[in-house]
Amino acid sequence: MDGRAMDGRAMDGRAMDGRASPLVLARTKAELADARAGLDQRTGPVVLVPTMGALHSGHGTLLHAARALAGPDGSVVVSIFVNPLQFGPGEDLDRYPRTLDDDLAMCTDAGVSLVFAPSGAEMYPSGKPEVTVDPGSVGKVFEGQFRPGFFDGVLTVVLKLLHLTRPAIVVFGEKDAQQLALVRRMVSDTDLGIDVESVPTARDADGLATSSRNRYLSAAERTVALALPRALSAGQARAADGAAAVLSAAQEILRAQPALAVDYVAVVDPRTFTTVQPGHGGPALLVAAARVGGTRLIDNVPVVLPALPVGGSLSDAAAEGRARDAADD
Repeated sequence: MDGRAMDGRAMDGRAMDGRASPLVLARTKAELADARAGLDQRTGPVVLVPTMGALHSGHGTLLHAARALAGPDGSVVVSIFVNPLQFGPGEDLDRYPRTLDDDLAMCTDAGVSLVFAPSGAEMYPSGKPEVTVDPGSVGKVFEGQFRPGFFDGVLTVVLKLLHLTRPAIVVFGEKDAQQLALVRRMVSDTDLGIDVESVPTARDADGLATSSRNRYLSAAERTVALALPRALSAGQARAADGAAAVLSAAQEILRAQPALAVDYVAVVDPRTFTTVQPGHGGPALLVAAARVGGTRLIDNVPVVLPALPVGGSLSDAAAEGRARDAADD
């Protein structure tokens, strides 16, 4: 399939329910506007899946979730754009995989109606924009600390894509949990009126979170990288014992694999990405980022923490509960 030959034209695909689903490839904003106008004739919602291409099974999960959200009368739009604003000096912008033909085939199979795959010059005709989106305090920690300016670039391009595609719903994966939290906040703070839906992290058969960057790993490096999901799983298994136990269990696994260079591992509030305080109860995330060879990986798992007394343990909390019950009697 030649993606260039399809510019501005439709090809017949097949949606999951078996009905014909013509896919249109738009390479310019003008082509996107024309194609997007046609989607308004349908009664269902327009659902956007923003991507940087090099689509894999994890993206496939997003596409199928978007197709379900759109319903039989809605449309799925996919953006494919390797955004230079979110790559820092020395990062992998030039070697980031670009596989448009394969991406279009996956989109066709998933019943996508429209793919927007612009060039850098099309998205940023004047070069690097003077006005960008400030991610605030949440964008300065964890990924924001290790990749300065990263979230400015992410939110700026997401905002542009939301304006250009005008979806009712936008879909993101939960692997990029901090990005998801920031997009939710941007949409809320700027009154965009768009529903932000998330899809659980897809994993390869060996447990590694599915990522376009996994293809950079050698067999030996992948073996090292597997310490990351093992650590998160070990921490998740200790959720009933509180945040300190979760963190300790994860750190123990990571320390046992010195070839894995850990940037951070922490238990955080999923909305604010602040480190949870002692005694915190309720939903949280165990997040981690690490490098193996020249490849940097991020991952996270949800945990539900019990409310514990500060400086106490689960057994202390149980004892306090029994004492309160006895006093009530």
